[in-house]
Amino acid sequence: MKRMTIKEFTNQSNIEIIESIMKMNNGYITSKELSNFGIHRMYLNIMKEKGMIEKVGNGIYIDSSKIEDSYFVLNLELPNIIYSHMTALYFHGLSIKAPNDKYDITVPNNYFNYKIKNHNVFYVDKDIYKLGLIQVKTPMGNEVRTYDLERCMCDIIRSKNRMDLEHVKYAIREYLKRKDKNLNKLSEYSERLKIKEEVMNYMEVFYE
Repeated sequence: MKRMTIKEFTNQSNIEIIESIMKMNNGYITSKELSNFGIHRMYLNIMKEKGMIEKVGNGIYIDSSKIEDSYFVLNLELPNIIYSHMTALYFHGLSIKAPNDKYDITVPNNYFNYKIKNHNVFYVDKDIYKLGLIQVKTPMGNEVRTYDLERCMCDIIRSKNRMDLEHVKYAIREYLKRKDKNLNKLSEYSERLKIKEEVMNYMEVFYE
């Protein structure tokens, strides 16, 4: 198929549709979404040439006036990843510091994508992969997949040898201060993960 030129980019209704989708998506648009609306993906290339959008991932574009949300983009590119451990605790306000560009992520045991090799990857069995799965908003207001507070507590204790011990202690202390903590759920999760005694011992040590 012959490539469309910028001069031929005159179908304003398609532009309006794309801009409307981006507005609903906090400035983002994917080539898959465009196909669902029956609009040719070539429009994305031409909008990029016009400086209207920027490519930030495989088939993922952002309004040029917006700042990229790396958490959201990675989750769009790799929907099987779940932000976990200290990265998840950062979303919950229980981390000493913000993550750098290396995130803690959890995936099923049989999952692989070369793009995850630069992150701290935790592999788990499928039967616990979605335990405590929720959606939270990143600091930039985009929803990503992560784990709830109780799953995070279990994970950092379960994987404490891969964690900074001071960060683990801080997170547990702060969790125990939270009004929205759910110790019954924590007990249930720890039992499912076969670490109930260890988790309960940590909670007793840091409970004030």
